[in-house]
This record gives sequence, structure tokens and C-alpha cells, in this order.
Amino acid sequence: MNEDSRYEAVRSRDARFDGAFFFAVSTTGIYCRPSCPATTPRRRNVAFFPTAAAAQGSGFRACRRCRPDAVPGSAEWNARADVVGRAMRLISEGVVDREGVAGLAARLGYSARQVQRQLNAELGAGPVALARAQRAHTARVLLQTTGLPAAEIAFAAGFASVRQFNDTIKEIYALTPSELRAARPGKGTRFGPVAPPTTPGVLPLRLAFRGPYAARQLFDHLQRRAITGIEEVSGEPGARTYRRTLRLPHGAGIAEVDEAAGDGWLDCRLHLAELRDLTTASQRVRRLFDLDADPYAVAERLRADAVLARLVDRHPGLRSPGAPAPDELAVRAVLGQQVSVAAGRTLGDALVAAYGEPLPEPAGALTHLFPRVDDLAQAALTELGMPESRRATLRTLSTALADGTVVLDAGADRDEAERALLGLRGIGPWTAGYIRMRALGDPDVLLVGDAAVLAGMRRAGAPTAGLRERANAWRPWRSYAMHHFWNAPVTEPASPRPTTTESTRP
Repeated sequence: MNEDSRYEAVRSRDARFDGAFFFAVSTTGIYCRPSCPATTPRRRNVAFFPTAAAAQGSGFRACRRCRPDAVPGSAEWNARADVVGRAMRLISEGVVDREGVAGLAARLGYSARQVQRQLNAELGAGPVALARAQRAHTARVLLQTTGLPAAEIAFAAGFASVRQFNDTIKEIYALTPSELRAARPGKGTRFGPVAPPTTPGVLPLRLAFRGPYAARQLFDHLQRRAITGIEEVSGEPGARTYRRTLRLPHGAGIAEVDEAAGDGWLDCRLHLAELRDLTTASQRVRRLFDLDADPYAVAERLRADAVLARLVDRHPGLRSPGAPAPDELAVRAVLGQQVSVAAGRTLGDALVAAYGEPLPEPAGALTHLFPRVDDLAQAALTELGMPESRRATLRTLSTALADGTVVLDAGADRDEAERALLGLRGIGPWTAGYIRMRALGDPDVLLVGDAAVLAGMRRAGAPTAGLRERANAWRPWRSYAMHHFWNAPVTEPASPRPTTTESTRP
């Protein structure tokens, strides 16, 4: 997209590009999202930036009217498998705040200098500046949605000191923390994740997404797979609430998300043992609900296929849900090998009951954290009603995850992770692909041997022969095509599972 096209998007206030780029105005010193409702500036006064951090680094302040820091993240970082995309996913998880630039570089397998150079060259900002922009956004959300003291907010957002917090807020928003809190937007605004304060100990967020958003299908997906003790879905379709426990870097947490979407956001409430986990928790929820996706780009590519065009029109904004805990998803994928969704959920219930970590204080039906892979690696797993070969696969996978043979964090190299998974006895192409799709958030996975995908294609009137070749036209969004076929009209929901028994793979 060249600069003239970007300016046209700004002139038309096109919200589809919010988060894809930012523009700054030299005469006012502020930067905005493309859909900012303010008067469109003259072209000669406009500069474009790939990230908010780059705009901030050039001396521009965030617009108070459109709050550009509150947009969904760029879908580009989900699609890209290079070091820049991997770095952006790790930075969003708070890795720089917890481990520094050296820790980020070590996870990526590069030197700190190489990472700094590549991010600066492509994004106009290094890892420290990108993390700083994220801290400022977290601080603004806490200032405007909670009554927490500013000092607590400073450290919860990841700042090293209150002075650093004050200086950063003043520089980015041209307001002191107290002034920013007093400038809390009213309920009627359509911009940003700002929610009214609720009960003490609960952090209300509005998690922004690009519309449309097929919430019903995603909540159906989660409800069918909800494991007792760690997940719960309550309410009637259209007004459901999904709750689940989270294992976070500094303690346990609980996330609640409402199905009824607002004007570009999902309402979320976080219960955290440690406020320092806010950034990580919110990013993991975003990943689970695929909130940084670009449904416009997905629809444009998939509509080139006549069959998929009908399915896209039937479920506009269908998402490809991720996973808040990649190791957990990998274990659940093995539990789901060659069984129905209901049977896989039953096995998950038994696994959590036997090996889950109890919460310090149960929260209604939420009583446990998912088991640690370190514990599962040594477990007999006799409580699970499945063959010993499958239990052996589960132990093998857990051992590989625990010792780092398989790495599934947000910045993992997807190709390398898939190769490592396929090297484990009992893990075949379907399981490795499903883990890649959901645990690693890869938007371009094709599950060739998936029985439910093939059934969905037949229901939709699509030929199943030559699937691999036909699917090349769906790149880089083949994961979304899989979900559209899984959601093809059917009386009873089909179970996505492989057509061959992977657990007997030599």
C-alpha cells in the first residue's frame, strides 16, 4: 500500500486500516488512526508510520479524540513468520518488560543488535520503543478504567519507576496521569478499550477488533470444547459469557468475555493475582478470540472461490480461534486424536481432575489451572480412558515441551516447531497442523486429512479431489477456509479430526 493509497484511506476515514498504519500531522504534532473523525489534514502535512511507537519516536503525541493506541493490532504480525513478525508477537506478550532485549533476542535466536537493526529498519522503532508504547497504552487503560493509585499502575504497566511512568505519559498524551484519568471518555464513544469501572479486583476492558465479528460461531466452538474446572460458558446463545483460568508469569488469573459485542469491541473482565500480568493476560485473550485478524483481507481472498464466497457471506467475520496457553492446546490436540469433540472434552475433564493445579480460591465452577507439562511428562495417566499408545504420546509430547525440544511460545518459528512435533512418536500431520493453527496462531494451515473439513466441503458442494492444489488460491488465509468448512451448514456439529490414526505412527 503506497502513501497515496494510505491518504485516501485517511480521507475516507476507513476503519479497515486502523492498526495497519498510523498517520501524523506536522502542524499539530499529533498522530492518529486512519478512521479519526477530525478534519482531514492536507496531504503535504501528513506523514505515515507502521507503528504507534514509530510515530511517538518521531515526537508525535497520541490524538485524544481517536485514541490511536487503542486499535486492534496489525494482522500482519499474525501472518508473518519472519523474525520481525515473531518479535512483534513476543513484545505484545510483555517479553521485553520481563526479560529485556537480550531475552527477546535469545528467544528469537539472534543477537540483540540484529533484532534492533531489523525492527528499526522495518518498523521505525526498536524493541524498547515498541514495548514502551505498549506500556503507555496499558497505563492509560488502567488510569481510565480503575481507581488504582498511579504508583500501582506504573508498576503494573511495566514501568521501572514512577518518574519514568509520569514522563512517558506526559510525552505521549501531553497530559499528566491525573489529567489523563480526569479525561476519561464518556460511555458513548466508539473508540478504544475503555469500560466503566466495576467491582474492586476486577479489571474491565474493551478488547477492540476489526469488524465484522462472528461471535456466535466462536462461542459455539469454545462451548463444545469447554473443560470442567478450567472453562465455563454460561447464558443463552447471543448473550453468553465465557470464563476460564489463566496461568500467567506472576500468578493465576481468570478471564471473562461476553459474547454480545459492542461497537467494535468485546467486553472482558480480568481477575489477576498480580497486576503486572495485565498485558500478558489481555494479549492471550486477544489471541484466543483472534481479535487482531483482518476479516476484510480474509474475505477478499476467500471470495475468489465460488464455494467459499457463499460460506463467507453466511458467516462474515468468522475467526480462527487461537489458544491462551500453547502447551495446553498441544496436549488437548493429542486428547482429541481419533475421537469426537465430546469424547476429547471428557478426557480433558479427567486430566484436569487428576493433574490440574487447584486455584487458591475457586471462582464458582472454575477450580483449577490446566496441568503443567512437567507433571504430565512423568504421570501414569491411567485415569484417562484411552489406549496406552495414546498415553505414551501424551507423555512424549509433554516431555518435549518441558525440556524445550518443542517450543510453542508466541515467537516460535512455526516451521521448526512443526518439524519438531512430527519427530515425536504418535504425532502426525493432522495433530501438528492443528497445533500450528491454534497454538501458534498460524492463519495459513491446510488440514488435508481432516474428516470434518472434507465433510464440510461436500455439504457446501465443493469437490474434495485436488484440495491441496485448490487451496493454494486461499493463501495466506487457509486456516480461515478450514473454519468455514467446519461451519458449513449441518444439523449436528462435526468433529474436526484426522482420517488416519496418528497415535500408531511408527
